This record gives sequence, structure tokens and C-alpha cells, in this order.
Amino acid sequence: MIARLEGTLVEKSADGLVVDVAGVGYAVHVSLQTLAALPSAGARVTLLVHTEVREDAIELFGFEHARERTVFHLLRKVKGLGPRISLAVLSGMPVADLCRIIGSGDVARLQTIPGVGRKLAERIVVECREAMGDPRLLDGGAAPAAPGSLAEAQAEAVSALVNLGYKRNEAEDAVRKHSKPGTSLETVIRAALQGLSA
Repeated sequence: MIARLEGTLVEKSADGLVVDVAGVGYAVHVSLQTLAALPSAGARVTLLVHTEVREDAIELFGFEHARERTVFHLLRKVKGLGPRISLAVLSGMPVADLCRIIGSGDVARLQTIPGVGRKLAERIVVECREAMGDPRLLDGGAAPAAPGSLAEAQAEAVSALVNLGYKRNEAEDAVRKHSKPGTSLETVIRAALQGLSA
């Protein structure tokens, strides 16, 4: 599982990035917010990464900072939001503004993001409002201690288990049963693996 990339930005376009790390070029999808914040091609960059594994592909999603990745993981927990749609939501406005809008339950403002209809906006608000209303997330500080950190650890643990060959639904169930707030990623994965092999 790739969690971070540091290398030379080889290509930069609306379709994504190519980052050269020790001679290997990694294709990375990023939000428009991250794309705008990155330097021109040829510069050194560091990206936090979410690895998405499917039967037909492995995709990397990159983030400029931890807050954006945390919000991405929160959005991914919403029914009907795949990684591409979650990235599109992040592209719609700065992360701080997105958190304020969701935290305040402003469904109408959320619908101004291309591709987000009323039903989807309502689901996002219902499922993410509490976590995104956390002042630390709004102010750009650390991720929320309870739902944010737990959601991020769970998402990374599920991704790791899928990479090891477990089915996604089995991995999600195992991670949900064996994780709690404040638990490290390594502990979550270890406990989930023990549960799956029991």
C-alpha cells in the first residue's frame, strides 16, 4: 500500500499528475485544489496518497495535506461516493469551505458543486456533518480525534487488507469490528487480520 510519494513532478494536468520517484513514474489523481497548489513540472513534490485497489485497476489519489485526505476518507464512507466522485467533491471548493458547508448542513451550497445533486448532497450532510463540523478540521489543524482519525485509519486498513487479497466487504467488516478511536493503523490491521483468520 502506497501512503506517501516524494519525487519530481513530471506531468501536471487536469487529468492528474505523474510523479517520478527513483526512476518510476506514478500516475496520481488529485483534486483541482491540490493541482492549483502544486508547483510547475520539474519541481520536487510530496503527496499523501490513498491507494484504491479494484479487480481491474490500482489507482493512486494524492493530497497536498492530511486534512484533505481525511475529508476524502469521510466522503468515501458515504453510500454512492466512489473515489472519483469524492475527488470531484473536493475539487468543488477549498477544503475549509467544504467542511463549513457540510458542518452547517447547507445542502443548497453543496449542490453548486458539479455532479452533486440534491439526494447526494443530503446523504453527504447526514453522514459527514458531525465529523466535518469539528473546529480543528475547519481551522486547518489536526484531524478530528474521534470520527476523523478513526475513519482514516479504517479506510487505510481496508485498503491494506484488500491489497492482501481479502474481499472488500470482508475487510470492511473485520476493520469495523476490531478498531476504535485512538487505535494506530498497524494495530487495526493486525486485529482485523486475526479476526479474518480466526
